[in-house]
Amino acid sequence: MSTRAATLLRKPGQPERPNLLELFFDLVFVFALNRLSHRLVEDLNEGRAVLSDASETVLLLLAFLVLWFVTAWVTDIYDLQTPQLQGMVYTAMLGATIMAVAVPRAFGDGSLAFAGAYVGVHIIRGLVIVPALRGHAAQRRAAGVLLWFSLSAVPWIAGAILPEPARGVLWALAIAIDATALLLFYPAPWTLRTPQQWPVSAEYISERYRQFFIIALGELILTTGSAYSDASHRQGGAAAAFAVSFVTTVLLFRVYLFKAGQLLPEALAAAREPPRLIREAFLAHVLMITGIVAVAVGYEIVIRHPLGHTKAAWTVVILGGPILFLIGRALVEHAVFARVSRSRLIGALVLAGIAPTMTFVPPLIVAVAAVVVLAAIAVADLARASGKPPERPSVPH
Repeated sequence: MSTRAATLLRKPGQPERPNLLELFFDLVFVFALNRLSHRLVEDLNEGRAVLSDASETVLLLLAFLVLWFVTAWVTDIYDLQTPQLQGMVYTAMLGATIMAVAVPRAFGDGSLAFAGAYVGVHIIRGLVIVPALRGHAAQRRAAGVLLWFSLSAVPWIAGAILPEPARGVLWALAIAIDATALLLFYPAPWTLRTPQQWPVSAEYISERYRQFFIIALGELILTTGSAYSDASHRQGGAAAAFAVSFVTTVLLFRVYLFKAGQLLPEALAAAREPPRLIREAFLAHVLMITGIVAVAVGYEIVIRHPLGHTKAAWTVVILGGPILFLIGRALVEHAVFARVSRSRLIGALVLAGIAPTMTFVPPLIVAVAAVVVLAAIAVADLARASGKPPERPSVPH
């Protein structure tokens, strides 16, 4: 094994908790999520094509999530004390910032900035890591990652150059390639016969997952607080809407953390095949974070229009956000305990069931309905755990 490769890889016994550089990197994503939610709010308020605008925002969100999760895995596997790794984190931070700035115009004249920054981060990372691992078995794994991002770079850049509708189709193909490769752990022709091991720290990666969830909640607070701080909207039920948004934020945190969220590190450590559990946790957090972005969009609308007429699209984001969150939270629970609490499934079904009738009540009442369901789930969690010994993970992997 080369000295250079040994220097780059994480050393045994190194701290398995994120450091300040990674938390610094996370700050960009509060801004990025805020830009995404603001983009969708403007589209909904201006009455644009809801389905197409929502699909565009989801596509952009997935690009940010892939960038964040891949960077988190890289900082888990490699030694963040080395200048190369620190440089890659700063590069990813710059790329994410450029992407976030370009979000409002990502499907317009900012397309090349968005796609170029995204592709550049992944390609530069591979061009640094692969040569540095010369002589080490981990080079084959890193080369597989670079291969997949090189493939997706073609539709990303082509989509940025071509106009709509080709741009949307090509970018959907690109993010599908990136997401599939991530979920399959970047297989390559040279790794099929001898599958590569993905050394992961259970404590580290689960802590990073939980930190990104907190980032999403931070964006929710930023969005709702900014909406309410606008003096022109402090009228009627705006104060009540802001109070409901705060209670929702607390309940989302409480429902997430209860038992399964707390025991995720222990479940990862106990798993026979940690990559499978990491994949399930990744899918769960994608759903939950997407749900929280939708909640932020919905509650900004509620604060701005608390007592007006509720449009169908507004109902979709106000209630759809908690539904996505509950589905993702159910996946976390399945990953940790090999079961799903009925309260989460019932809560999601209730929200979906009442959605068609919510266009007949003001937006504030729609938000209150979501709070009532989340509060009922939190109470059910406490009642189920009352008087029972602490539950341990039952990992199905």
